[in-house]
Amino acid sequence: MSETRTPQMRAVSQDTAGGPDVLKVITTDRPVPGPTEILVRVHAAGVNPTDWKTREQGEFLTGAEPPFTLGFDVSGVVEAVGPGVTLFAPGDKVFGMPRFPHPAGAYAEYVTAPARHFAPLPASLDHVQGAALPLASLTAWQALVDTAKIQPGARVLIHAAAGGVGHLAVQIAKARGAYVIGTARQAKHDFLRGLGADELIDYTQQDFAETVRDIDIVLDTISGDYGARSLRTLRPGGTLVSILPLDDSFPVAQAREAQVRAGFLLVEPDRAGLQAIADLVDSGKLRVTVDTVVPLEEAAKAHTLGETGRTTGKIVLSVAP
Repeated sequence: MSETRTPQMRAVSQDTAGGPDVLKVITTDRPVPGPTEILVRVHAAGVNPTDWKTREQGEFLTGAEPPFTLGFDVSGVVEAVGPGVTLFAPGDKVFGMPRFPHPAGAYAEYVTAPARHFAPLPASLDHVQGAALPLASLTAWQALVDTAKIQPGARVLIHAAAGGVGHLAVQIAKARGAYVIGTARQAKHDFLRGLGADELIDYTQQDFAETVRDIDIVLDTISGDYGARSLRTLRPGGTLVSILPLDDSFPVAQAREAQVRAGFLLVEPDRAGLQAIADLVDSGKLRVTVDTVVPLEEAAKAHTLGETGRTTGKIVLSVAP
């Protein structure tokens, strides 16, 4: 009697912490969807700063250690559904940010995850664009809409406005009727004006903390001293949202005295948020910029490029034709 062979797939794995060279292509068992889960054939996977930081540190926020497969942003086609799934059927195009901050394994040909960690891929997007959206757009959405409660007419300051999160945050803020100020190098100002930014500051030539005032919401995608300096720009009752942990140098007492709400946001899987993002895409109010696309086997190259901090928009791995 012949043995039934478990279907295989390619994935990018690492056995130890380190530089981009620790990322290796392996062959491993294809996952099987459990109850409420779907199996997605990955067509493209987004690359995010959390990926290369996890690679370098050798553990996820949840403490999971190598060997593991990185990646959270997924765009692909449903291959199979587990028991109890009613939202999707095989053949459906989906995008999502499954399992974050637990390992999702998106740098692979197949992933499984809860069905409600995905949403239908917007009809106007291909898989590369779809893979560039989830983590960055959900971060911007949850920061501006869910946390800061952005309102029409709000004055919003977005740091690193041309980055993966930043360029989407600019468009989300504009779609909500805000006045948007962004920090970015001069070379990226035309790009950001094209996305709707009202005012731009070249941080290499000008100190935003000395010139910007009466801000309602600051989105800090950089951390370091940016949070403390941003307090000077906020009006009483304003909100500062950092997508990186506020370190011990952050002046909590000063923020309280200034009547400013300040805190750290860790993005979560969010089907409703994904659907809101998809609505903005389909209405023409949000477009994702892809800086570079590289094949799955060149994940190390994608990390090297991302770590320069000079990309405009997102980096994506092409996984399936």
